[in-house]
Amino acid sequence: MPRNARTNALGLSRNDYRGGKSTLCPGCGHDSISNQIIRIAYELGLEQHNVIKMSGIGCSSKTPAYFLGRAHAFNAIHGRMPSVVTGATTVNNELVAMGVSGDGDTGSIGLGQYKHLLRRNVPMVYIIENNGVYGLTKGQFSATADEGQFLRYYGDNDLPPIDLALEAIVSNCTFVGRSFSGDPGQVQALLKASIAHKGTAVLDIVSPCVTFNNAPDSTKSYPYGREHEIPLHDIDLLAPDFVEEREEIMIEDYEAGQIIDVPMHDGTVVRLKKTDRDYDPRQRVQAIQLLEEARMDNLLLTGLLYYEEPRMTLAESENLSDRPLTQLPDDMLRPPREALDNLMQSMM
Repeated sequence: MPRNARTNALGLSRNDYRGGKSTLCPGCGHDSISNQIIRIAYELGLEQHNVIKMSGIGCSSKTPAYFLGRAHAFNAIHGRMPSVVTGATTVNNELVAMGVSGDGDTGSIGLGQYKHLLRRNVPMVYIIENNGVYGLTKGQFSATADEGQFLRYYGDNDLPPIDLALEAIVSNCTFVGRSFSGDPGQVQALLKASIAHKGTAVLDIVSPCVTFNNAPDSTKSYPYGREHEIPLHDIDLLAPDFVEEREEIMIEDYEAGQIIDVPMHDGTVVRLKKTDRDYDPRQRVQAIQLLEEARMDNLLLTGLLYYEEPRMTLAESENLSDRPLTQLPDDMLRPPREALDNLMQSMM
C-alpha cells in the first residue's frame, strides 16, 4: 500500500485503527509501540473484528485500550494473560491474537505461564514492553532491572536480571525479536513479521519509563538505548504475489552487506541485510551466545534474534478441527446419548 494513501484496502483510514486517549505519562515508550501497532495494522489492512487484544496488569497492560478500538479485548489478572489467550485461540483459530505484557507481568508473577505458552506454541504475537521497573506501583525494581542499579526510593538492586528473549529461545519459541521503542522503523518491521508467523512470536521491546527509570546508566532508558543500540541487520518485509508449495525454510550463507530473504509460511518474506556482525538468526546456539556476549558488554542488540521453521501449534498438536470450535453446531460438539452410554459401559 502506498505510504501516502489516505485509506487502506478495506477503505479505512489510519484513525480508524486508533483506540482511546492514552493516560500514560507523556513520552512513555509504550505509547510509541501503540502507534506502531496502529500503523502496521492500517498498512496490512487488518480486519479488527478478527483481532483479539490481550493483556494482564501493569502500565503495559493498559495499552491495548489505546489501539485497534474495534477489536475484541480482554484484560486478564496479573500474569495470567497466557492462559486466557490459550483458551481464546484454541476455540477460535481464526483470531489474530496480540498480547501486550510487561517485564513484571511476564518476568515475575507470569513467568511460569509465559514458559508454558511458549512450549505449547500458542499462535499469537507476544509483545513485552520492557522498562525494568514497576511504573504502575511507583517504581520498584522488576525482574529485568539491571544488577547494581540504584533507584532513589528503593536503593540498590543486588539481583541479576532475567533476559525474557533468552528465556523464549531456550523454551523453543520459533520467532524471537528484540527492539527499542525509539526505533519505530524496526518495531514496525518486526511487528509485521510476527503477525505473519505461525505460532508464538515474542517481541521484547525495551520501552523506557520516563518517570521512574530513565537515568542514562539504566539499560532501559532512552539515552542508553540511543547510545548502545546495535541492530543485527536491516529488516524489510515483502509480500510476493504468489508462493509455491511450502517447503522447509533454509538460509544459505551470505556475506556482509548481502541481502537474504527468509520466507514466512503465509507467503510474506522477511528481508535481512547483514551488518558487520557474523550472525545467522537460524542458529539457536549462536543466538544464545550472542545474547550472553551482549549482556557482558552492556550492549542492546536488536532485530530478529532467532527464527526457525514453525512447529505445530497447540491446536494442531491436539488434533483439533480446522473449523473453529465456536462455529461447530451442537450435534458435533455433544456426543449422542448412545455414544455416552457405550463409553460408560466400557468402563464397567
